[in-house]
Amino acid sequence: MKNIAISLSGIIALSLLAACSQKKPDPTKADTVANTSGQDVKLAAPYETKSAYTFCKVIGWPKGKTPTAPAGFKASLFADKLDNPRNIYVAKNGDIFVAEANTEPKTLKDKAENIISGKDKSQNMGKSANRITLFRDTNGDGIPDSRTVLLSHLHQPFGMLIIGHYFYVANTDGLLRFPYNVGQTKITDPGTMIVSLPAGGYNNHWTRNIRTNKDSSKIYISVGSGTNVGEQGPAVEKRRANVLVVNLDGTGEQVYASGLRNPAGIDFQPGTGVLYASVNERDELGGELVPDYLTSVKQGGFYGWPYAYWGQHEDPRHKGERPDLIKQAIVPDVSLGSHTASLGLKFYDGKAFPQHYINGAFIGMHGSWNSSKLVGYKVAFVPFTNNKPGKPEDFLTGFIANEAKKEVYGRPVGIAVMKDGSILVADDSGNKIWKVSVGK
Repeated sequence: MKNIAISLSGIIALSLLAACSQKKPDPTKADTVANTSGQDVKLAAPYETKSAYTFCKVIGWPKGKTPTAPAGFKASLFADKLDNPRNIYVAKNGDIFVAEANTEPKTLKDKAENIISGKDKSQNMGKSANRITLFRDTNGDGIPDSRTVLLSHLHQPFGMLIIGHYFYVANTDGLLRFPYNVGQTKITDPGTMIVSLPAGGYNNHWTRNIRTNKDSSKIYISVGSGTNVGEQGPAVEKRRANVLVVNLDGTGEQVYASGLRNPAGIDFQPGTGVLYASVNERDELGGELVPDYLTSVKQGGFYGWPYAYWGQHEDPRHKGERPDLIKQAIVPDVSLGSHTASLGLKFYDGKAFPQHYINGAFIGMHGSWNSSKLVGYKVAFVPFTNNKPGKPEDFLTGFIANEAKKEVYGRPVGIAVMKDGSILVADDSGNKIWKVSVGK
C-alpha cells in the first residue's frame, strides 16, 4: 500500500510539473495550434508581413453571368435591382425577407477618406435604403412572383425574426418589435424598441444579428466591437464584442459570451441546439493575422478580444494589460482565413442537398481589405460529422472578376435556406440575391 501511495503521489507530482512547464504562446513568434476541427492552424508572428490596404472595385455582374456552384448544383438569379441586400430571413410559410442597408459615412471627412482609400468602390456607401423587402413564391416554383416593402424608415436593419405574433428587427441602434400576422405584406405599426444597442462601430461593425433558441424563449443578439482592437478604451466597448441574450420582451439582458470582435453571423446548430458564431477578427497585425473563425459559443465564454487572439496569443498592442482574462481565452473551432470578412452564417437545415451538407454550416465571406491579395469573396461550407466541425470547403465562388485589377462582381454576406431546400445568398455590393439548388 505504501508503494502504491508513493506511486500515486509521484504521478500527481509529475502531472503538476508538466502542467506548470507548459509554455505559454510567445506573442513575438509564429505558432501552430491544433483545434477541434482537426486543423493545424498556422499563426504568423505579429507584423511578420505588412498590413496592406487593398480595397476591391465592384464592377457588377454581366448579364447572364452567375457565381460558380459545385458539381451537382446550379446557381441562378433569384432577385435583382436591390439596394445593398445584406441579410435574408425565411419564415416558416416560405416568405422571404431581405434587409437592405449599408454603411453610412457620418461626416464629409469620412466620405472623402472613403473615396481616397478606394473603400467606396468596394461596397455601396452613402444613404442606406433602411428597409425590409418581402418576396413571395405563391405557386411553389422557387421563383418569386411578388415583391413588396414590408418595413421602411428603419436604421440600418440586419437581423430579423418572427416569434408568435411579432416581427423583430435588429437595427444598428436597437431591437425593435412589431405586431405581425403570418402572411402580412406590410407593417404600418411604428413598433417598439425593446432593447437599445450601441450604434455603428469600427470598419462598418454596424450589423446586429438575432436568433432565437429551439423553444423560442430567448433572443440572442450579436454586437460587434466599436474599434479595431479596443484602442479607445473599455468605455467605448460597453455591451460590444458580445453576444447578448434577452427575453422576448427585451428584459433580462445578459452577456451570453464576450471577447468576440465582430460575431456578425450567429446560428444554432440543428439537433444539438449549440450556438455558433462566424467572427470577423482584428486588423493591422499583418496580412496573415488574425484568422476569422467559426466557433461554438459557450455561455460565459471569453474569446480573447481585444487582449488576445486564437486562444491565449497576446495581442502586442495590449501587452501585459490583462493576463487574467487571457488565461480564460477560448481557442475557436475552425479557422476561416485571415481578413476574409466572414460575416454570414447559416446551418443547412433543409433536405434537398446531399447528406454531406445536412447540418453543416454555410459561411458568407464578404472579402478582404487588410490583405495584399483578395481573399474571401465566396461562400464556404464547413461539414459537421458527429456534431463536430471539419475543414472549410469552397462552395459558391466566381465573385472575383480580375485578381490583378482587384475587380470583383459582387460580395456575398447573408445566407438563408428556402422552404424547398435551396439556399439564398445576399450579394450586397452586386445588389442581387443568388439561389443555389441541386441540379445542373
